[in-house]
Amino acid sequence: MSAPAPSPLAIVDAEPLPRQEEVLTDAALAFVAELHRRFTPRRDALLARRAERRAEIARTSTLDFLPETAAIRADDSWQVAPAPPALNDRRVEITGPTDRKMTINALNSGAKVWLADFEDASAPTWENVVLGQINLIDAYTRNIDFTDPKSGKSYALRPNEELATVVMRPRGWHLNERHLVDADGRAVPGAFVDFGLYFFHNAQRLLDLGKGPYFYLPKTESHLEARLWNDVFVFAQDYVGIPQGTVRATVLIETITAAYEMEEILYELREHAAGLNAGRWDYLFSIVKNFRDGGARFVLPDRNAVTMTAPFMRAYTELLVRTCHKRGAHAIGGMAAFIPSRRDAEVNKIAFEKVRADKDREANDGFDGSWVAHPDLVPIAMESFDKVLGDKPNQKDRLREDVHVEAADLIAIDSLDAKPTYAGLVNAVQVGIRYIEAWLRGLGAVAIFNLMEDAATAEISRSQIWQWINAGVEFENGDKATPELARKVAAEELDAIRKEIGEEAFAAGHWQEAHDLLLTVSLDEDYADFLTLPAYEQLKG
Repeated sequence: MSAPAPSPLAIVDAEPLPRQEEVLTDAALAFVAELHRRFTPRRDALLARRAERRAEIARTSTLDFLPETAAIRADDSWQVAPAPPALNDRRVEITGPTDRKMTINALNSGAKVWLADFEDASAPTWENVVLGQINLIDAYTRNIDFTDPKSGKSYALRPNEELATVVMRPRGWHLNERHLVDADGRAVPGAFVDFGLYFFHNAQRLLDLGKGPYFYLPKTESHLEARLWNDVFVFAQDYVGIPQGTVRATVLIETITAAYEMEEILYELREHAAGLNAGRWDYLFSIVKNFRDGGARFVLPDRNAVTMTAPFMRAYTELLVRTCHKRGAHAIGGMAAFIPSRRDAEVNKIAFEKVRADKDREANDGFDGSWVAHPDLVPIAMESFDKVLGDKPNQKDRLREDVHVEAADLIAIDSLDAKPTYAGLVNAVQVGIRYIEAWLRGLGAVAIFNLMEDAATAEISRSQIWQWINAGVEFENGDKATPELARKVAAEELDAIRKEIGEEAFAAGHWQEAHDLLLTVSLDEDYADFLTLPAYEQLKG
């Protein structure tokens, strides 16, 4: 390993945290600084390229598979590296932030994998960024326990062989970490902070445990972005002195542009690729964002009406499974976000049946695993995949050669019969305000109306409000989507929340800020690329 030098990075505007010196060592910060020095200019260029591509979509209202990479798609000889034993069986994965209680519960959940999330399920307060790293180190060294101050209940880890394998998700390329800056005062990309601290402290430790540094890569928009990650992995493995190919990455195909480059993304990462994941809310958000100038045929109905069986979503998931298995990679399905009710057995019964049907569909379609948001859903998803997989760790041998997806199928939004509804507008406002308020308090994973919501939910909510207003949608009750209507619904929701939680709790929260921010990003003529960018400016800590 390189000799640690004093870090050229400075921690700014951050209150000292307990035990931060264990994570923010000179050696670890020197590694993060080197990632920043080598790779941030390329990150910046790729963000600029995103804007250019968006402008091209605005001009053409279409997308196609890339002609310049046709040879990669046509070459049947290449495969991704074989999965390491700890990542070969991924039939159920639980997701969630890295607070202490969640860390223990997720590892103990019975799921094969835990997506330890520094991204959409975590608001990037400095406390969440640093203490999340400490919690993972403590988990790997078995120095973690937790007693709930309200209930008095204690939590501790099960034996190592019963714990989920961790796949850590750093922040996307677009988010910077304002509390860590270089000598010129430039913020380090959050992706390099999250990846760098985790990798530096845990790569060898994980190898010693028979696992490895495994990652989920979010918000990827092109194979060139995957290439950057691959170069980061190559450099990082050399830097700490572990074998090349130790890192494994699963890429979330949660942008519409990435859906046209799935094979190329796997190709760029092939020595480090583990699989691809099909997520719903960010994917729909990306469709709205990219095709917001495309007219009526790109207007989405209520988000809950766009299930994975919608024709254009089916094309996306089928193509994903086909692509992954052709190249020897895992295909991981979407999220079951239901949060069981402790009071209403009937609500649970109906929701569990929906979850079971969804997971049955994924397993029968050829997915190798799927996501859940709550430990109570692990056995349901496990049963669906056990029925199909039996003792096999995955079904990569199911090549789905029956699948044929054309470029137009992925953006055939108008193949859906459903239309936007007034109730859909109300729900988008309700979820948007409630989620943003919690995020501004430092919470990224929030239970709202019995569903676990994260930043992707807020993105699709505000995007739908924006799209419906700009498309002049008329709802079934005769109301037209206008800024005035959105403001009226938002005011009503704010009053309803005040009555629901009481004046004292309302005053203690960030409700007015959340209301104002939702309306800003929903009504501004200039569509913000990511809600979390203006929200981060208001986030304390």
